[in-house]
Amino acid sequence: MQNNLPSLKDRRSGLLLHLSSLPGPYYCGDLGKTAFKFADFLSAGGQSWWQMLPVNPIGLGNSPYTTTCSFAGEPLYIDLESLVKDGLLRKSEIVTPQTVSPNRIYYQKARRYREPRLKTAFERFTAGNGDLESSQFNQFRSEHKYWLEDFALFCVLAKKYKTRHWQNWPSDTRRRKKTALAEVRSAFKKELDFIEFLQFKFFTQWSRLKTYLNALNIGLIGDIPFFVGHQSSDVWAKQKYFRLQRDGSLKYVAGVPPDYYCPAGQFWGNPLYKWPALQKDGFNWWIERLRHITTLFDVVRLDHFIGFYRYWEIKAETRSARKGRFRKTPGRELFQAIKSTLGTLPFIAEDLGTVVPEVYALRDEFGLPGMRILQFGFGNEASAPYHLPYSYIPNSVVYTGTHDNNTVVGWYGDALKDGKEKIRKYNFNLCQDYIGAEQATFHWAMIRETMKSVANLSIFPMQDILGLNEKARMNIPGEAAGNWQWRLEDKSLTKKLIKRLRKETQTSNRLP
Repeated sequence: MQNNLPSLKDRRSGLLLHLSSLPGPYYCGDLGKTAFKFADFLSAGGQSWWQMLPVNPIGLGNSPYTTTCSFAGEPLYIDLESLVKDGLLRKSEIVTPQTVSPNRIYYQKARRYREPRLKTAFERFTAGNGDLESSQFNQFRSEHKYWLEDFALFCVLAKKYKTRHWQNWPSDTRRRKKTALAEVRSAFKKELDFIEFLQFKFFTQWSRLKTYLNALNIGLIGDIPFFVGHQSSDVWAKQKYFRLQRDGSLKYVAGVPPDYYCPAGQFWGNPLYKWPALQKDGFNWWIERLRHITTLFDVVRLDHFIGFYRYWEIKAETRSARKGRFRKTPGRELFQAIKSTLGTLPFIAEDLGTVVPEVYALRDEFGLPGMRILQFGFGNEASAPYHLPYSYIPNSVVYTGTHDNNTVVGWYGDALKDGKEKIRKYNFNLCQDYIGAEQATFHWAMIRETMKSVANLSIFPMQDILGLNEKARMNIPGEAAGNWQWRLEDKSLTKKLIKRLRKETQTSNRLP
């Protein structure tokens, strides 16, 4: 059967649900049968896109946006039942735990349960293939040579020295001396092979899911952060591309200045790029990063698109985003290089925040669709009208909300309360006049507004389809703990919901 994948130029819709939020018996979502069941749900409901958050190894606070490698996949997402089919685990070894919550992710429990079983699978894989010289595994290693060995070395060294702060490692390993790395390869061969095996299984299973989705004519939308973490193989392996001091520590870091949404600004702490070095090498690191992610996803959301025009530079020791300065980025030259090398630009520009006209100009020069957030349209800041449907253009992607927003039901509850108390956080009267819905059906009214707009693509978080309140929120920016834990309950994917979703999609002329 020939695929007929959707394009960003088509009038379509889709759902936002992270892989970790899928149902399943092993403490967090994975690439198993519930992922395929969700694909069937999307197809039956008339949806053309499945959008996810980054699927890289999870970092601080369990955030998918802080990772130890922007190329690798998170081993927690490896499906154990597929390993049974591969003959690497026995069915009796993956008996369903008794303490799994249907609507919460427990990352520590997931790791404690999964890691010994993954090690067992690796031992059997090793025994079955001698010295791991299987053709498929070797091919995988060769195809991912750009990042795979460095990632495995980083993981082993972080465990050996009990810290991911590689600037605190011994000088020879910190500076990547050949003799030091050769000693690690020799002394920790089995551990390195295990890490690479996990990546092999992740990407093999990922390919299986993507093939299934594409056969249903459903496209995958991914997400790539602009910055990478300091405690990552990305920075340790490519130190020349980052603004570091001689000992690997940071003098300047990334963040955003104070704005309407965050009066104190945001101190992210990520290392800044050394753009002259990147440009001198033809932006090769960025091109390889985007080449890699576009093999996993059909379209990629470029997080913090503002950074491709300018970035906020903060002195690391201040620990405050209030004092900083803007520095320019050679974004135009970067996108020209990407287009010249990759040929196409299958990207969505996350052009939110304090945006200057030059950011929109860069976006439009390369024909990238921007983002509109319907919730933002009912705020009182000057940019609010930009997010109301009368301001939309076809080449845009409209959301009821994002992973950083409250659910629309939770948001409406806040707006209702503020409206009664005459707090000027929301333009509640405009919200009532514009949406014209009762609280019980508000989520469908918001979905309908995005559906019937002129925007080519309409996306809604799964929580909004279900009409869930603020307890189902995915993330609260600025709060370090308690985020990224919401999980979809399997019983939620009902025939009634499919029928309602398909009807709304058909009415808005967004069916495939």
